[in-house]
Amino acid sequence: MAFDQGLSGLQAASTQLDVIGNNIANSSTVGFKESNIEFADVYANSLGGGGASAVGIGVSASDVSQQFTQGTISTDSNPLDIAIDGNGFFQVSTNGSIGYTRSGEFQLNENGAIVTSSGANLQGYNANANGVLNTGVTTNIVINSANLPPKITATVGTELNLNSSSPVLLSAGFDSTKPATYTYSTSVTVYDSLGNSHALQTYYVNNGIVAPSVEDQWSVFATVDGKPIGYTPPAAPVSVATLSFNSAGTLDPATTTPVTAPPFSVPLTIPLANGATTPQVVTISYTGTTQYGVSSGVNSQTQDGFASGQLTQFSAGADGVITGTYSNGQTQTLGQIVLDNFVNPSGLKSIGNNLWLASPTSGVPLLGTPGSGSLGTLQSDAVEDSTTDLTSELVNMITAQQDYQANAQTIKTEDQIIQTLVTLR
Repeated sequence: MAFDQGLSGLQAASTQLDVIGNNIANSSTVGFKESNIEFADVYANSLGGGGASAVGIGVSASDVSQQFTQGTISTDSNPLDIAIDGNGFFQVSTNGSIGYTRSGEFQLNENGAIVTSSGANLQGYNANANGVLNTGVTTNIVINSANLPPKITATVGTELNLNSSSPVLLSAGFDSTKPATYTYSTSVTVYDSLGNSHALQTYYVNNGIVAPSVEDQWSVFATVDGKPIGYTPPAAPVSVATLSFNSAGTLDPATTTPVTAPPFSVPLTIPLANGATTPQVVTISYTGTTQYGVSSGVNSQTQDGFASGQLTQFSAGADGVITGTYSNGQTQTLGQIVLDNFVNPSGLKSIGNNLWLASPTSGVPLLGTPGSGSLGTLQSDAVEDSTTDLTSELVNMITAQQDYQANAQTIKTEDQIIQTLVTLR
């Protein structure tokens, strides 16, 4: 009877309204994927006994499936908001139970672990104290907020030009406190084993032409924190190196001392008295230094040490690598986020709190780092918006309402027919 068809139609339309209502309710839920309802007709007869004139007995909601399309990515200023651009799911752990989510609204708990709003731990690889990732087994990602240890300066790279037109001076008369006794000077900050900074000053005295094969020769003197290196006043000044240039204005390895092949390295022994490792050996490389007829100056200067630093901020890169920035200007890897993908994401089981579980229908998780294989990349300071299209859902709601009214009308019509039959005499 039409009661059965109408009743099934009411139930199907009611379920459709539930699905639409859930989509609309989650239109602002980060990482939400809208659902579609699928219907199937219902027949009373068996597979082998049906005829061409069989009349169906209604409709059923055969499946409610989530659509894993890419949501719009909205940027913000929270480094713990992370969006997936492409395929994949964040892997999270709740008391050892693994779940999957597209919602990248994370926060730090009291232990420094990155967690979801429901407390599930984001999974990935942690880094050791030297910033090397432990890529064996995924684990809870914990941000190490300890101070970055200092690094002692071992090498200074100095690229100069020394003016070939400078007047010739006598090295024996050098005095770091008297600018008239040297041609040029430059300074660089170096660090000891405790992270203390020291001013390493180098001075250059033009000795002039000392041999037919040498266009010009320069004596190099050095001080650290104002104290001469290599001699103690009032003893006569002792240079730490001699830079010799050929007629092309480049360093001559045969007459530059200490005699070294390029990169023309000059080791300096720096005495310290503050509890740091001493004596500290700092090697100055003069590769690229020239002597041309222009003003003396520094073209580039580098050193490989730094002081201790505090973690000031961190962010995730497109490849999931979490990089910390420290107060001393250094950066270091803190961890890496991993992603999982599935052969059939629509087969995942939704359990609420923006989480899904793997199922036999979804297939096993395919683990990888962001940007590898078919996995998407990550965008920090951003979230993936809900895929609910409010315009489409409101249109669907009108259609479902009309379906409901139409099915209710079939029940009303069937009732009127029965009443007519009952009143026949």
